[in-house]
Amino acid sequence: MIRHLLKINDVPRSELGQLVLRAKELKDNKIRNKSLEGKTVILIFEKASTRTRVSFDVAIEQLGGHSIFMTPAESQLGRSEPLEDTARVLSRYADALVVRTFEQQKVRTLSEYSTVPVINALTDRYHPCQVLSDMLTIYERTPDLENVHVAWVGDGNNMAHSWINAAIYFPIYLTLSFPEGYEPNSDVLARALAMGAKINMSYDPIEAVEGANYVNTDVFASMGQEEEQEERMKAFLPYQVNEELLAHAAPDCKVMHCLPAHREEEVTADVLDGPRSIIFDQAENRLHMQKAILEWAVNGIEVDLEAVEKILGPVQVLPNVHAIE
Repeated sequence: MIRHLLKINDVPRSELGQLVLRAKELKDNKIRNKSLEGKTVILIFEKASTRTRVSFDVAIEQLGGHSIFMTPAESQLGRSEPLEDTARVLSRYADALVVRTFEQQKVRTLSEYSTVPVINALTDRYHPCQVLSDMLTIYERTPDLENVHVAWVGDGNNMAHSWINAAIYFPIYLTLSFPEGYEPNSDVLARALAMGAKINMSYDPIEAVEGANYVNTDVFASMGQEEEQEERMKAFLPYQVNEELLAHAAPDCKVMHCLPAHREEEVTADVLDGPRSIIFDQAENRLHMQKAILEWAVNGIEVDLEAVEKILGPVQVLPNVHAIE
């Protein structure tokens, strides 16, 4: 069986819990092993990156593997070679493909024609590796996820979509707040609610962060949205994460951001650099979660069901809801 990670929903619930446990084990014990010895992972990046590229590169090296980095400028990807052909060829050379691109359809097409795992390192629709890393960051502080309230304040973007997906499988309570016109994809949300996710949405950021243990945000304008910057600034400024907004969250709440951050736009500098912020722990945890994901994708993972159920509660079969890409 080929294990693709195009979105969080692609991984069985028990294995998602095990990924968090494994990433924590890798981190706590500073594990470097040979689980990817003799393996090659190709990194295909159509979008610029700091944390994603470096964390995957270092993860592969620490697991004894070899990485090859490709961009459209230096490959046939930039010359309109069909993705189907790219997938067929690269999967004969490598043991996994890590892809950072724009359209979700691209990673889906690559996975359909690849004979090796395809890992979504970010698309405009989803960012599963980041949110799984964030779940590790939360679990380190509050292992009882049943009582964790995560608030997302800002754009209904790929991060919001992946948080919505995470709420299906992890027993967190998720609230989201965004300006009108910037809501998450309605199909992604409907699927999550149909599968039992505990999610509430509001156009009022104060309502969304009320009692929240973790307040999460992202830039107002992501890559490819630069022309919308001025319009988005006007719409999103009331959703800035600042001390005034955090006064409504839990007294010990933590602030999260996937980075890069624009201080004094989506979050104030005093918050981002202050004692509530756990952003650099988040950034570090990308490395440990990438290692766990790579081990899972290439070699599979053994599930300790008793340990996983301590995180997730009883692992049961979820309703069969049509997958949204």
